[in-house]
Amino acid sequence: MAITVNTNISSMIVQNNLNKSTTALNNAIERMTTGYKINHAADNAAGYSIARNWEAQISSLDIAADNAAMGADMLSTLEDHYALISSHVQRVRDLTEQAANGTYGEQSKKAIEAEIKARLDEINRIAVNCEYNGIKMMDGTNNSAKSIQVGIDGTASKSQISLAADLFASAKIDSLFAITGNGAYTPTEANNSGESSPSSTDAKFERKVANLAKDCAGTSTYSGHKTSTDMLGTLDKVIARISDRITTLGAAQNRIESAIESIGVQSENITSSLSTLRDADVATESSNYIKAQILQQASATLLATANQSPSIALNLL
Repeated sequence: MAITVNTNISSMIVQNNLNKSTTALNNAIERMTTGYKINHAADNAAGYSIARNWEAQISSLDIAADNAAMGADMLSTLEDHYALISSHVQRVRDLTEQAANGTYGEQSKKAIEAEIKARLDEINRIAVNCEYNGIKMMDGTNNSAKSIQVGIDGTASKSQISLAADLFASAKIDSLFAITGNGAYTPTEANNSGESSPSSTDAKFERKVANLAKDCAGTSTYSGHKTSTDMLGTLDKVIARISDRITTLGAAQNRIESAIESIGVQSENITSSLSTLRDADVATESSNYIKAQILQQASATLLATANQSPSIALNLL
């Protein structure tokens, strides 16, 4: 091999290998400090694209899980309020059954009427005030079907759970006690003896509640009033109506809970795949780091030797 001064091939070879070992060392350091073996698109173009797509899916699944949890909380709130209303209606029925017995005088029936009226007022208060996240759920103002977004796309059949409008029907007294068909009954604002006709909407509603309490207690005197015995069947239908709504709530809650579990499984699987694709193997990268470090140090030492090669030419002068 010729001895040259202008071109030091040995030095160029060593420099090239030094650059390679330095690059490998830097890559190993980056991967160990970030925990990822894919930090740039250049590391693995296809893998980088797949990882970004999976990250987006995981983020969307987290939101879907939150949506489902909020939907479950909303239905639990509704169910708890219906449980309260159910207990009040059951107590009204007990009092009505008492009033139907012929052993109570007018004063006792008035006392029964007063408690029934208080129970009905409380039922109405619960219905008016039941809300979740600003949504009124029992006063009849939002009695439309609602969808819970539990998936990551806009396909209704795949990503949404529909909640029937019946779940959000009014539970106020005038609606809850409006019975059709056999044994039909509707709270009325008809006049009792000595009472004037109500004028405002609130006054008419209050009269309906008062007349309902009188019907249950058997103290009504308006034309077409019901007896306590008549009201037992009506109250049974009201209790059945509430039970039907609670049953429907339970079915919807089961679907949402199933969706939450499905989201968890899907998120876990994607996260596992993402880890396999992107996460660095620390043991491997540590080995690569030591290897690159040794090669870098060896190259640095040999570069000093290679740079002295042209000086041999001086011995020939």
